[in-house]
Amino acid sequence: MAGLIRVQPDADLDEVVEILERDGGVIVENFTDAATLAALMDDFTPALDACAYGEDWYNGKRTRRVSSLFARTTHLTPVVTQRLYLGAARAIMQKPVPMWIGKSRVEMTPTIQISGTQLIQIHNGQGKQPLHRDDALHLRRHPGPTSRVQLMVAMSDFTAENGGTLVIPGSHFWDDERAPEAAEAYPTVMPAGSGLIWLGGVYHGGGRNTTDAPRTGMTLALDLGNLRQEENQYLAVPKESVLAYPEEVRRLLGYDRCPPGLGWYEMEDPYVVLEDGDTVQVPGVATPVAAG
Repeated sequence: MAGLIRVQPDADLDEVVEILERDGGVIVENFTDAATLAALMDDFTPALDACAYGEDWYNGKRTRRVSSLFARTTHLTPVVTQRLYLGAARAIMQKPVPMWIGKSRVEMTPTIQISGTQLIQIHNGQGKQPLHRDDALHLRRHPGPTSRVQLMVAMSDFTAENGGTLVIPGSHFWDDERAPEAAEAYPTVMPAGSGLIWLGGVYHGGGRNTTDAPRTGMTLALDLGNLRQEENQYLAVPKESVLAYPEEVRRLLGYDRCPPGLGWYEMEDPYVVLEDGDTVQVPGVATPVAAG
């Protein structure tokens, strides 16, 4: 297979779902329009300019990452609801699960939810990111049902030379003992405004940037809605009540990060929001002022 299949935004949804389930990924050209891209970059640029490079080999020492994207803009609706992305995520993950309740056999269909969001800018000198599976966050076994459908929108042109996302088509069918090899990965080549959609079980990673210009992409993930607490402890327990408990209980309430990295806040242990006082401030986002 020579890379991933490309489709247009008006492609048949069932065909796109078939491609995703077979190949693990697809490129949607003209995924979003230039006006939306410009508005998003206007909103994200201040935080991106203020962002330091990563400090570890995995996230990239020549890579800038900005999170909390829905707090930084109001222009993400047409991205997350784009018909092929949201439609494919619903078709692939929202499948009825049969169960017995007493003597009644019923089917329950899970919801889906927005999970991680990041703007990722790869600069000159950044090497290849280790190939990985994003659903490894859920400690899933492979092959198996899909728990994540991910999107990468090209905010600038993606090329083989500037770090276009590397993807191994079909790797969602591999078991957990087969290691990915760099030679098996294809770089994502697509103009700004295009979108790469892939399944959580597909091996992928940021590419090496050997050019003088940064490569900027925006990634969003949709996960199964049942990958969460039964009772929403963040809403059920006010912060002042959380602070009355010792650290062990606070972490059990959800202010913790599960290895290898699920539940982070600004890429840090979420416990930081309890250590920083009463106000949680998203870097680069102004604190709302009450009217009156």
